Amino acid sequence: MFSLVKSTCLTLLILSGGISGSYADTTFIRMATTTSTENSGLLDYLLPRFESSHPYKVKVISVGTGKALRLLREGDVDVVLVHARAAEEQLVSEGFGVGRRDVMYNDFVIVGPADDPAKLQGTRDASAAMNMIADSHSLFISRGDDSGTHKKELSLWKQAGIQPASDRYREIGQGMGKALQIAAELQAYTLTDRGTWLSYRDKLPLKILAEGDPQLFNPYGIMAANPDKYTDTNHAGAIALIEWITSTPAQHWIATYTIGGQQLFVPMPHGINAQAK
Repeated sequence: MFSLVKSTCLTLLILSGGISGSYADTTFIRMATTTSTENSGLLDYLLPRFESSHPYKVKVISVGTGKALRLLREGDVDVVLVHARAAEEQLVSEGFGVGRRDVMYNDFVIVGPADDPAKLQGTRDASAAMNMIADSHSLFISRGDDSGTHKKELSLWKQAGIQPASDRYREIGQGMGKALQIAAELQAYTLTDRGTWLSYRDKLPLKILAEGDPQLFNPYGIMAANPDKYTDTNHAGAIALIEWITSTPAQHWIATYTIGGQQLFVPMPHGINAQAK
């Protein structure tokens, strides 16, 4: 993957006319993805393997899922790897995205301070856990960034029939790693994907307090921008990446990526929802 310096130089060359748009479009793949895949270290593990066998370099834009999908809708990226299936399928139905495939999954967990004032420890019902947090007047940190994690959190409050008290609920508008850090500083609860949690757990005085509810299932999907709408996207590169990341070798690499001996993501080798266009 190109360093920040190289990426900046490339941008300046393109703007100054030093590199033609067609060269940039066919050499680089612009991929918007979630902060959870970036924070987990998975992309640093996977993408060099893709780049070593393909004539492309992948430029990663790490944002919340909502922002990533907006970038695709606006034709500003070639491909997205995100985790909000309903929103992904909506973009496909509206004709903005094509070639969507399931890639992998993990799950969400609710973490909080070790003394657990809401008494969540061992809870497997996520809606009940949200009720317990609210009833105990404990502080909850929300990403508040329209990410897949934020969407899931809002759905849990809704299922619990709760509007969290404003003085005990903080929306930070930032990524998962920052949300975990703030939760640790304020001795608060938060919802996180397991992959990012495993990357941060040794640095934070938090622990998993609620997990195992089927509604915490967290699938990731990949899709390309529709070339019929956006003729300047690198569609060939996007499809090459989609084909590769859902191939048997790449699915093997996803399965073998671990932190502290724990697997972060489970591959979905047969989870094809739409054929690449």
